[in-house]
Amino acid sequence: MAGSRWIRPEVYPLFAAVGTVVGICGMQLVRNIWTNPEVRVNKENRSAGVLENHAEGEAYAEHKLRKFLRSRSPEVMPSVNKFFSDPE
Repeated sequence: MAGSRWIRPEVYPLFAAVGTVVGICGMQLVRNIWTNPEVRVNKENRSAGVLENHAEGEAYAEHKLRKFLRSRSPEVMPSVNKFFSDPE
């Protein structure tokens, strides 16, 4: 009986939104731990101290999504913007 009280069809969008946000946060956490040049998890890398590795830092900052979005127009709905801004 308690399950039917809390799990209703009205809360499914809330579960989806919270699940998506938790997934994005988890993905960013894993990305930072595995690929960030300033994060060192194992003992050998921690003993290296501060590294002057600018190429690795640039590769981390300029990831594939940023390169893809750089060539795109910063519009959410380009067709609607074009309709209202370009008179015929």
